Amino acid sequence: MEAVLTAAVALLDEAGAPALTLRALAARLGTGVGSIYWYVSGKDDLLERAVDHVLSGVLTAVEEQAGSSDPIDDLRVMAVTLFDAIVDRPWLGVHFMRDIDVQGNSLRLYEKLGQQTLRLDLTPRQRFHAVSAIVGVVVSNAADMGQEPPEEVVEGFVDREEFLGRYATTWRGLDAEEYPFLHDIVDEFDGHDDKEQFLAGLDLTLAGIRFQAGA
Repeated sequence: MEAVLTAAVALLDEAGAPALTLRALAARLGTGVGSIYWYVSGKDDLLERAVDHVLSGVLTAVEEQAGSSDPIDDLRVMAVTLFDAIVDRPWLGVHFMRDIDVQGNSLRLYEKLGQQTLRLDLTPRQRFHAVSAIVGVVVSNAADMGQEPPEEVVEGFVDREEFLGRYATTWRGLDAEEYPFLHDIVDEFDGHDDKEQFLAGLDLTLAGIRFQAGA
């Protein structure tokens, strides 16, 4: 089963969920499609097991982290660990929260995040909203960063800074009275670091949770 899941994850890493078929997996393993059915009932089962397989590594990394006296700091470390895993595997973000109706690693990671909020003076509703907000910031930013770059960047015709610079040039040419916000932030946007942008959003979210908890 380990070999099957390792090969399935490799296919997902190469071309995403559409590339994960039983036929492609059998070809990767050098076996027949029929033999795959000894391990999984079909493609959906295979995908769920592959997601759970990858998340087991994320869960292990989270559990190995030394806790601190500050639950907000611990939430940040856990969130960044999950973010880094999804950035490396964009297909993972889409499926991360789909299997929390079973006792798999998605549910365990969700529980681990939630347990940190039990250390804060929050109501159950506030805890639910807090964890939902953190997961939303992590998954949305990681999925966005993990997207395939524009073709001209991939082909090497322009680099990332030049590509973003085009938008910055357009914004600078807009009427400042009609678009005062864009004019105010355009220098920050031009050549910005995506990971830094994610961390800033995460820190704003965590600051809100800290304020709400009176911590």
